[in-house]
Order: sequence, then C-alpha cells, then structure tokens
Amino acid sequence: MKRRNPIKFEKSSDNIFADLGLQDAGELYTRAQIGVHVFKILKDKKLKQREIAGVLGIAQPDVSHLMNGHFSRFTTDKLLDFLKRLNQKVKIEVSHHHKGEPYQQVTFAS
Repeated sequence: MKRRNPIKFEKSSDNIFADLGLQDAGELYTRAQIGVHVFKILKDKKLKQREIAGVLGIAQPDVSHLMNGHFSRFTTDKLLDFLKRLNQKVKIEVSHHHKGEPYQQVTFAS
C-alpha cells in the first residue's frame, strides 16, 4: 500500500536547543553534555542524594535537580566544579572557528 502523504522531516543539527530556536543554544547544549557526564559518574558511584550533596557541596534539593536532568539550573562553571569534586580532569582547548562547526564542543575521554 502506497502512502498518500509522505512524512515530512528535517535533519537535526545535533543540537536540540538550536533546532528548537532557543537563545544561547550552544551554551545550553554544552551544559547538558557536561551535566549528563556528571550524572553518569554519580550513578556509577551509587551514592545517596545526601552523600552526593556532601561530595558536590550543594543542597539536597539541588542534587534532585541535577539527578533529574535540570542542568540549565547550573552554570557551566558549577558543572565543571562538580567534575573537579568528582576527581575528573578537565582540559579546555581554544582553536580557530571554522564555518559550519559549533562554537562550543565538549568531548570526553574514555
């Protein structure tokens, strides 16, 4: 059976925030990437929220926001501080921007 109305779609830019037309999409995407990494480390450690609060130096309600993926509640600096408190090395690289590539890019070593 042939479809009468083909499905319309757009190719993603790989940044959902940009696709939604949000202001500061690059910053939001960067925070989300770092936040997910922090989340994964904490999940692997199997800590209780009270323990996470102590390790990260934040209040328990903020732990709840972090573990529920509300990364936009935290600045990039705060998320980077969480990585430091979790004994992670953070390396920042600055290079010339080329047309078509994102201005901010986060990569994680394995």
